[in-house]
Amino acid sequence: MASAFLAHFNSPLVLMLLLACGASAVMGDATSAAVIAFIVVGSVALEFVQEHRAGDAAERLKRSVALNANVLRDGTVTRVPAAALVPGDVVQLAAGDMVPADGRVIEARDFFVRQAMLTGEAYPVEKKPQELDAGEGDIGAAVNAAFMGASVLTGSATLLVCRTGRSTFLGEMSHALGKHAAPTAFERGTRGFGQLLVKMTAALVLFVTFAQLLAHQLSAETFLFAVALAVGLTPELLPMVVSVTLARGALRMAERKVVVKHLPAIQNMGSMDVLCTDKTGTLTEASIRLERAVDAEGRPSARVLELAWLNSHFESGLRSPLDDAILAQPGVDPAGWQKLDEVPFGFERRRVSVLVERAGERLLIVKGAPEDLVALCTQAQAEPVAGVPQRRPLDDQGRASVLASFNALSRDGLRVLAVASRRVPPAHDHAQLDDERELVFCGFAVFLDPPKAGVSEALSRLRALHVHVKVLTGDNEGVTRHVCAQVGLPVHNLLTGAQIEQLDDAALAAQAQKTSVFCRVSPAQKSRVLNALKSRGHVVGYIGDGVNDAPALHDADVGISVDTAVDVAKDAADMILLERDLNVLHDGVVEGRRTFSNVMKYIMMATSSNFGNMLSMAAASVFLPFLPMLPVQVLLNNLLYDASEATIPFDGVDAEELLRPHDWDPAFIRRFTLVFGPLSSLFDFATFAMLRLGFGADAALFRTGWFIESMATQVLVIFVLRTRGRPWRSRAHPALATAALATVAVAVLLPFTPLAGLLGFVAPPAGMLLAIAGVAALYLVCVEFAKRGFHRLQRPA
Repeated sequence: MASAFLAHFNSPLVLMLLLACGASAVMGDATSAAVIAFIVVGSVALEFVQEHRAGDAAERLKRSVALNANVLRDGTVTRVPAAALVPGDVVQLAAGDMVPADGRVIEARDFFVRQAMLTGEAYPVEKKPQELDAGEGDIGAAVNAAFMGASVLTGSATLLVCRTGRSTFLGEMSHALGKHAAPTAFERGTRGFGQLLVKMTAALVLFVTFAQLLAHQLSAETFLFAVALAVGLTPELLPMVVSVTLARGALRMAERKVVVKHLPAIQNMGSMDVLCTDKTGTLTEASIRLERAVDAEGRPSARVLELAWLNSHFESGLRSPLDDAILAQPGVDPAGWQKLDEVPFGFERRRVSVLVERAGERLLIVKGAPEDLVALCTQAQAEPVAGVPQRRPLDDQGRASVLASFNALSRDGLRVLAVASRRVPPAHDHAQLDDERELVFCGFAVFLDPPKAGVSEALSRLRALHVHVKVLTGDNEGVTRHVCAQVGLPVHNLLTGAQIEQLDDAALAAQAQKTSVFCRVSPAQKSRVLNALKSRGHVVGYIGDGVNDAPALHDADVGISVDTAVDVAKDAADMILLERDLNVLHDGVVEGRRTFSNVMKYIMMATSSNFGNMLSMAAASVFLPFLPMLPVQVLLNNLLYDASEATIPFDGVDAEELLRPHDWDPAFIRRFTLVFGPLSSLFDFATFAMLRLGFGADAALFRTGWFIESMATQVLVIFVLRTRGRPWRSRAHPALATAALATVAVAVLLPFTPLAGLLGFVAPPAGMLLAIAGVAALYLVCVEFAKRGFHRLQRPA
């Protein structure tokens, strides 16, 4: 805690203030040194407390979706956080899990992992318990070990943990490279804005120093004044406002059942204009049920159900909801059947094969996508004769007839799996890819997955937010079109995985722009589609929960998963939905836009008022025979202003601001600065004239009057600029309104307190206070008219 607090002093801004404090103390100005020290500690404490609270909230949310592992301890399998693993633990892994540590495989069944992020090897690697040569040190050749960061594609295994955390291969690699995630557009924008103001600050300080050198002699007070101007112009509260606003947004999203893992993703959610989603579970209920099992002629078939059931029962790899629906069917007896081997499911093959035996009969049962599986069949199961199964040749015409039946079922919105088999010789003990040939087509397993209730309304709400929904699915065209029609999602254009393979990146980017449905796409093709959309300037979100969704979740601007997803999907995601519901996602988009709008409020405050006042001080220092404010007064002005703005994260946002996605626009901020900064300075100059010519103010009275006017205009303008509409129609949050009004009250009352002499103030006459109130009121009216004209010109044609 103490080190975290002290770390906030390690910034150029704070170091500059401490330098000014030290200079004041050395020159004997103990009062200025004390006040500066108080302001420094107060500002740092404000930022620390807010960021600490934000960090605690974010950490609690992250822990709620942290990766867990099934660990065998004291003879019992318990689920513990992956971070709690220690060498010697025994971890059980299954398809969809992330490998939580480096370890040795001591048991395995058809255990395939993807470790491309470690070795660059694109294809799955099988891991098995075996001894290796003592000199073998290549991670790619370590077939008896699994490494942290790899994802389990199929099968299951038991892993003896050897290394954890930074000691793992991935931990050492990450530590050595020091690789961080690329900054988001929002982070780049805030950083660029800060750099712009730093450059302006440097120019302003040089201008004041040079002007004082020409008009007056340089003094320690001039140096402190220049430093104070730099402090006043620098948006030192920006990091805290961003952190607190994002954390506040994360808490609000948690209330709406969206857990945020990476805070900057909130802004990306608000900027999102394209949402890519799978069909199952998002547009449909994902409560898949087996409607019927039919043979090649479309007749109900107990044999097809039996073969499909045996395939799903003995499959040890990645099990889908379709398998669960098959296994839920009664009446199939596995007694006597024994599994010999398996060819695990592959996303490229889109099928799974199991080799089983009963009473000396060895049978390869294959289940998968009809388009691919039918092409491997040379025969079809015919109607039994006297109870004896019959077969008939399956030529091209026969395959076309089978596929026509499949397409007819798909157009009715039914999902279909093809089932085929092949007898193998008794000596055939292992299944391999080459065995998937000359198969006998047995029939179809037909499933129904009804559309999700309320999804049509959710899609309409997303369209109202100008978020375009695109479907990326591994299912076929007929089923997808049927479901889209049921939920009211127009199919403007459709691309299949085969068509995507024929397009280069430029052509795909052009096609993806106008395509709303992508069918039969592989994980790699999903990533290609997302990157194609991003290359056309879209901010793209992706929602998925399976192993095959992990690459797309990682490549999307906003990766969204659900709390029931596999570990590898949750790890790749930026946000976790506690309910797989597009209405929940709609609320997340709204919250993202609200968060972005509140950060932009602070940006506009800093540009319109802060910059204008600092510019006025710099100009006044040239023409006045004294400094327009003492360095301590400038710093106090800045501290009070920061205190008034610290409640912006709690403010509401106009409904109109939530209707469209917003992205960081440096040009807009620059134009805003060039309009409202000089407008603020114009009224400052009018105040200077009023104080000097109207009231004949000396240095102390001038500084007091302008301090009050500066605080009033800087702080009260938030009520005008916080909304694009009429200020009286959009109420500020009570916390913001209270902080703003209290800050102005403090500025007015300070000259009448015992602290006045310490700070260089004198009590102003009542007439001056009334005049200042009139200037501030006129300024707010002019800002309101300028705001209307500015936003009218910014509106797209």
